[in-house]
Amino acid sequence: MTLWRGVAIFAAGAAAGFVNAIAGSGTLISFPTLTGLGFLAKTANVSNGLGLFPGSLSAVWGYRKELSDQHDRLRRLVPLSCGGAILGAVLLLGFPGSFRPVVPYLILLSVVLVLLQPTLQKRVAARQQGSGRVEHNSPVLLVGVFATGIYGGYFGAGQGIILIALLGTFLVGDLRKINAAKNVLAATANGVSGLVFALKGAVHWGIAGLIAVGSVLGALLGAKVGRRIPAPVLRAVIVVVGTTVALKMLLRV
Repeated sequence: MTLWRGVAIFAAGAAAGFVNAIAGSGTLISFPTLTGLGFLAKTANVSNGLGLFPGSLSAVWGYRKELSDQHDRLRRLVPLSCGGAILGAVLLLGFPGSFRPVVPYLILLSVVLVLLQPTLQKRVAARQQGSGRVEHNSPVLLVGVFATGIYGGYFGAGQGIILIALLGTFLVGDLRKINAAKNVLAATANGVSGLVFALKGAVHWGIAGLIAVGSVLGALLGAKVGRRIPAPVLRAVIVVVGTTVALKMLLRV
C-alpha cells in the first residue's frame, strides 16, 4: 500500500466517522473510496465495516450523557441488532451483492419517516398511553431493529438513517437521544459483523486499521457537533444526507 493510498483511506475513514456520528451513511464515503482505489468490493465492504467499529464506539462515548437514561431500552434492542448483524455477515460471505438494488429505496423510505417523525411519534405515544404498552415493546420496532441489523452486517450504507427513522417513530424522546441510541445499535452491528469477518479471515487489516484510526477522530468531532445541533436542524441534515445518498446510489443501480 502506497503512502497516498494510506492517506486517502485515513481521510475517508475520518469523514465517514464524522458523518456516522451525526446522521449515518458514512459508509457511502469510505466504501466508494476503497473501491475507487482498486480494492475488490467484498474486501472493501468487509474491511470498511470492521474499521468503522472503533469510530462507532467513539460516537457512543461522545453521546454518553444522552444515553444515561436509556439502559433499559437498549438492553432490549441491542441483542436484536446483534443477532441481525450476525445473520447479515453470514449472508454477505455467502451471497455478496444481493441487497444492493434495494438499498436506495430503503434509505428514501427512512427519509420520509424522519420527516414524518414528530407526527408519528405523537400518535405512537398517545396509543401507548391508551393501551398501557411500553414503547420499546412495539413489534414493528423490534422486527425493524433486527432487520436493520441484518442490513448493517451485510452492507450498512444508510443504516444510521434507517435506525433514526425507526427509533424516532416508535420511541418517545429528543432526537439527540434517538441519535445516541442509533450510535449504540450501529456500533453493535459493525462490531459483531466485524468479528464474524475476522474469524473467517476476510479482513484486509491495513485498510481496517487506517479506517479505524480515521473514524475514531472523525466520530469524536461529529459527536461534539451533533450534540449541539437543534433537533429541527439535525432532522434537516439527516434528510439532506439520506436523500443525497439514495439518489447517488440510484444513479449507479
